[in-house]
Amino acid sequence: MAGNTASLIDWNAFNQARAELGSDFVRILGYFREDGVKSLDAIEEAMRSKSAAALVRPAHTLKGEARQFGAEPLAAIAERIEMVARRCVELHTTPDELIPDVVQLRPMFDTTMQMFDRETNPLMERRPAAGFGRKAVFGRAG
Repeated sequence: MAGNTASLIDWNAFNQARAELGSDFVRILGYFREDGVKSLDAIEEAMRSKSAAALVRPAHTLKGEARQFGAEPLAAIAERIEMVARRCVELHTTPDELIPDVVQLRPMFDTTMQMFDRETNPLMERRPAAGFGRKAVFGRAG
């Protein structure tokens, strides 16, 4: 995904969810990954069949789960898809205007999940925190 990935996640919201969910956090994040893929598949299939009604539920699900983990841009696109799809259902129109949103949804989801993985997997390399760029040298004064 092109662009700045730093703004894809509200880390305060992510860490709040992590604190609130405690030992269940990693398991529930795994559910988000599974449910997210299912929602993306359903959204893409609904767009292929031009079914606004079939867009509503998976977009709504993705929106809520993304917001729970601080993935605000992902939640915002899912919310737009949900709201436009609802309007299309009411007006009996096709959701063609959502094609650009649907196209960017999966790459954004994948990048978001990669960022979550980096944050939650202790085996993945982490960037040093700001201000802590010096390597510790034990046994001698640095």
